Amino acid sequence: MPEELTEQQLAELRADLATLDAELRAYLVGSQDEAKIVELDQEAVGRISRIDAIQQQSMAKANRSRVELRLRQIAVAVVTFDEDEYGWCKKCGEAIGYRRLKARPESPCCVTCMAEIGG
Repeated sequence: MPEELTEQQLAELRADLATLDAELRAYLVGSQDEAKIVELDQEAVGRISRIDAIQQQSMAKANRSRVELRLRQIAVAVVTFDEDEYGWCKKCGEAIGYRRLKARPESPCCVTCMAEIGG
């Protein structure tokens, strides 16, 4: 069973959340052009190139959606810090391991519960 987080670990994870938030926001800004509508009436672009461009746009939109979800999860994690509930599984109430939070600091659940949920 994971142990409760130390003050040093909590401070490190809070900094990790802030860094991750900034990185993901920068990604969203930098990837705006990739998700824009593909112009299909460009004479210089062939049919295969347009299909490729549409596929790339679709992947960019999916990536942006995943990033936006993580940003929402980070915001929730920050609130749990403010409420002194960070590091506790939302499903079973047990401590979430430091290694789990180091890998995904926005995680709301322990590894066991996340596996049960299918996430």
